[in-house]
Amino acid sequence: MPNSEIENPKRQSPLEHLEKTNQGEKSEIIKIAIVGPESTGKSTMSAYLADHYNTVWVPEYAREYCEKLTEPPTWQDEINMFYGQIALEEEYLPKANKLLICDTTFITVKIWSDHTFGRSPQEVLDELPKHPYDLYLLLSIDLPWEDDPLRDFPNDREHFMDVWYKELNALNSNYVLISGTGQERYDSAVKAIDNFLKSEVGSRKSEN
Repeated sequence: MPNSEIENPKRQSPLEHLEKTNQGEKSEIIKIAIVGPESTGKSTMSAYLADHYNTVWVPEYAREYCEKLTEPPTWQDEINMFYGQIALEEEYLPKANKLLICDTTFITVKIWSDHTFGRSPQEVLDELPKHPYDLYLLLSIDLPWEDDPLRDFPNDREHFMDVWYKELNALNSNYVLISGTGQERYDSAVKAIDNFLKSEVGSRKSEN
């Protein structure tokens, strides 16, 4: 057959491969959590990834909540933010297209409560192991600090980076460190997700 008649098959994205693997089955939404210390670009990254994968992203409930406060968050505020984040995630889940991108998680409630009060609400501790994410992207602190009225610890970024490592390891989480600036940072995040999706395809094929 002449070369001119040979058609190259269209390359499929890892997400398309996963969809084909799930045909005939109820598709489960894969949850990707974007986490890290303050001023690491979590919201910007979440928006970028949602656009890239044609899906939705769950905003950080605590930001909207804290914007309305006139005093530092109380113990009850932390509990309210915990429940608010879960409710917001449940609201966005039906709108997701195979992937749900989450701008942080309620692990932040534990981190801030531990830092401020020396302990965490029991509700948070009980729910953490029951509320896993398929993949965490831990954003590095290699971006310059940007001032924001809701950011408090410009000099403690390394400390909170260590805290994030500790929390993710304690949950035995599947996470990837994302570093770099500009497009390099976004490309690294996409590569991490694509690699995860490819491994999911292989795992599900082996189960069939």
